[in-house]
Amino acid sequence: MVAMRLLAPSHGAFYSPCVMVFAGGYLRLNERVLAIVRHFSERDKPIAAICHGAQILSAAGVLEGKGCSAYPACGPEVTTAGGRYMDIAMDDAHVDGKLVTAPAWPAHPAWLARFLEVLGTRIEP
Repeated sequence: MVAMRLLAPSHGAFYSPCVMVFAGGYLRLNERVLAIVRHFSERDKPIAAICHGAQILSAAGVLEGKGCSAYPACGPEVTTAGGRYMDIAMDDAHVDGKLVTAPAWPAHPAWLARFLEVLGTRIEP
């Protein structure tokens, strides 16, 4: 997970980073991480997840009504959490509002490009 200084070390209050990016699902076991994901989702901040990262979104309960791609084995978790599993090519990415997801590492170029678009980044040759 990448998010710059999400929690104030002294009192646990949230700072206000602008984006969240994660690639694995193991952090879904950490309640503090889930609280941070909910914080981002409730404030409609950009979130990017790839591969098993959808497990974090699912565990945080932020997929209701949203389209989400993930590694195919995570599809049932997406739908159980109320999301729509997007079965796309392994090198493609899906955008639903400010949520950018992709199924696996071959999608890194598309996933990052879509996320940069969501962030309003303009890349010129």
